Amino acid sequence: MKDFFAAVKDRRTYYGISKASPVSDDRIKEIVHFAVKHVPSAFNSQSGRAVLLLGKSSDDFWSMVKESLRKIVPADKFAPTEEKIDGFGSGYGTVLFFEDSRPVKNLQEQFPAYAAHFPVWSDHSSGMLQYIVWAGLESEGFGASLQHYAPVVEDDVRKKWDIPAQWRLIAQMPFGVPVAGPGEKEFLPLEDRVWIRE
Repeated sequence: MKDFFAAVKDRRTYYGISKASPVSDDRIKEIVHFAVKHVPSAFNSQSGRAVLLLGKSSDDFWSMVKESLRKIVPADKFAPTEEKIDGFGSGYGTVLFFEDSRPVKNLQEQFPAYAAHFPVWSDHSSGMLQYIVWAGLESEGFGASLQHYAPVVEDDVRKKWDIPAQWRLIAQMPFGVPVAGPGEKEFLPLEDRVWIRE
């Protein structure tokens, strides 16, 4: 298992993934549980939710995405879309990330002066949750990517897995053992991105 900074450095977007796993399903569950439990949230609202799809459930999700996109992407342009979705579906599992609107609305009612900010802070927390899971999967030898197909599949996901109406689908993370390396990554100069004043 990698240390924290190695996992942060090595975490990349992997599109080529397989249905193999370097760890047990129990270990994957531990990563997701740990992330959901310990992710920061505004006023400790704990609004983050996750659904871990393994095996057939993950396959079903990506089939659902593909069929939803087939309805809106022109047939003569669908082949690249299908190839991309099939790539995500070739992984070992998928994590669905949600935010529960109920804690957010409760905070808006309790602290009306900050009402407009709570949905934004909820999204911040979700981003951190996604990153913790991503780094955790990386540390165990998985490759993953972050996808955003919520608008086209949210209703179907809600029906299939009995997701509460108050859970808002944010992102999806397919993962599996990498079968191809990530693309090259360029870095902008740090002196333009980090200022230090003493």
